[in-house]
Amino acid sequence: MTKPIWQMSAVETATAIRSKSLSCEAVVAAHVDHMRAVNKDINAVVVDLGGVALEQARATDAALANGAEYDLLTGVPVTIKINTDLAGQANSNGVPVLAGLVAKNDAPVVENLKNAGAIVIGMTNTPEFSLRIVTDNPLHGLTLNPWDKGVTCGGSSGGAGAAIAAGIGAIAQGNDIGGSLRWPAHCNGITTIRPTAGRIPNHNNTAQDEGSPAAQLFSSHGPLARSVEDVRLGLEVMSRGNIRDPNWVPAPLRGPTRNGPIKVALVKVPDDMEPDPAQLAHVAKAADYLAQEGYIVEEIEIPQLGYMWDQWANLLITEIRTLRGPALAQFASPDFNTVYKVFKDMTVDLDKVEYMQALSERLTFLRKWMAILDEYPIILTPVFVHDAISPRADLDGHDRLIHIMRQGMRFIGIINYLGLPASIVPVGLQDGHPVGVQLIASRFREDMALDAAAAVEKHAGLLVRQLWDRAD
Repeated sequence: MTKPIWQMSAVETATAIRSKSLSCEAVVAAHVDHMRAVNKDINAVVVDLGGVALEQARATDAALANGAEYDLLTGVPVTIKINTDLAGQANSNGVPVLAGLVAKNDAPVVENLKNAGAIVIGMTNTPEFSLRIVTDNPLHGLTLNPWDKGVTCGGSSGGAGAAIAAGIGAIAQGNDIGGSLRWPAHCNGITTIRPTAGRIPNHNNTAQDEGSPAAQLFSSHGPLARSVEDVRLGLEVMSRGNIRDPNWVPAPLRGPTRNGPIKVALVKVPDDMEPDPAQLAHVAKAADYLAQEGYIVEEIEIPQLGYMWDQWANLLITEIRTLRGPALAQFASPDFNTVYKVFKDMTVDLDKVEYMQALSERLTFLRKWMAILDEYPIILTPVFVHDAISPRADLDGHDRLIHIMRQGMRFIGIINYLGLPASIVPVGLQDGHPVGVQLIASRFREDMALDAAAAVEKHAGLLVRQLWDRAD
């Protein structure tokens, strides 16, 4: 091998196993050994399933030797986020009182990964209740960024993002209700896709209810990986249907081809977001890469970005206040309560009429964005307009957290509000910290977002190789 097994992509790994140049056991053993060597420094994987994974790898090798068929991810090591049901493991969500909430069966997204032959080597960390922008909780502790322990790995799929950047597993499962796939991808220098709502089946049997209306509209599972090619593979597997989610949509993974050059809307960043010029320089670099690949990039202004972000936050926090408030008051830690108070202070507690109006108004904005996406099939934005923040930055003060979220992360929450697909791809480093960009496409056109991400990646390269080279 020209490189360690754990550095191989998911596509390369699956191909090597199919060609019999590597066994499932050899692949999983390499990943488990690497996980145990590096995870102690970052605490990304908080449930080590290496022993079970090795048993499964041996069983898979034996089945293949007896004529079993290969699937897309046969023998490929993956990780699952601890807020997703994995049979026999606790869906703790980083909350001590939920440490005994053991799932009896797999969530549909996990079932899809397993049915495609993937082997789960561990479960990754999330913030308490999956509701902080950093990954820290009283059950499993703080997850650190493998690039720099002085900055956050993001949240809520921070453990998943840090694991992938550190070379733990080839694909990580995560989910995103307000940036929880895209923010960690940006922070850790990896790539992801936040799919259209309904693309990937969603359900947790351990959940006490079906989830509130806005949460159903805003949330989506998705893959995190080191390359666009691997994200595309993960999306294909995760998107397989499951009868447990009536909202799943059997949409094709590739839509009609557009005639002529594809136009990209480079969104003008509002001055009140106080953007860091160095961050915007990476967005400009991505725009240049797209232009070199034949895209036509034009700067446009999209109005009411701040208002849409506010409505996303108002709807989400109103639902949490109404349905989760008593549980949070009883079981949340002091750190969580500090952050949650800021969330309440920066949002409006919507009454019944306001709530219904906000939900209906969402369609008006989505219709306007669909019209923009008809002319510009790709919308290019920053992920975060400020420099990297500390591992517990949401505890750095009331006004500081509001500024981070409402100003720095404005382009994140609005995509959940609209339910559109968006890919993140790294462009480069700023003061040694990864910087990514967001590429938004129309409903169920994840293929176009990933095509654009691949065009950027062609020029920017795989950023994690710089991290690994530094470690060597």
